[in-house]
Amino acid sequence: QRQLVESGGGLVQPGGSLTLSCKASGTIARYDAVSWHRQAPGKQRELVAVILRDGNPEHSLAVKGRFAMSKDNARDTVYLQMNSLKPEDSAVYYCRAERETASSRYDYWGPGTQVTVSS
Repeated sequence: QRQLVESGGGLVQPGGSLTLSCKASGTIARYDAVSWHRQAPGKQRELVAVILRDGNPEHSLAVKGRFAMSKDNARDTVYLQMNSLKPEDSAVYYCRAERETASSRYDYWGPGTQVTVSS
């Protein structure tokens, strides 16, 4: 059973918007950190945004002011609202959830959702 599943990707024109969702199979509030990452062909995976357990979202410089991450604990879902999209935002977007206890470390990734920005 997948712990995380992303949705909402697709093809959009430059300047357009998309909202990605990441649904957790369990209680998302239990994770220490939930984040969005992306990977374009031939490039390394990069962090886009992160929310710590009780913190505010932080965004990378590449997307700050255009993207907004949010979390809905009641729906066990995180979102990534993406505005003013550019061709260089094209990538597979992944959701990640991390949790560490005294005895174990949990690190889950979703399968990813493709975002393509093109005219």
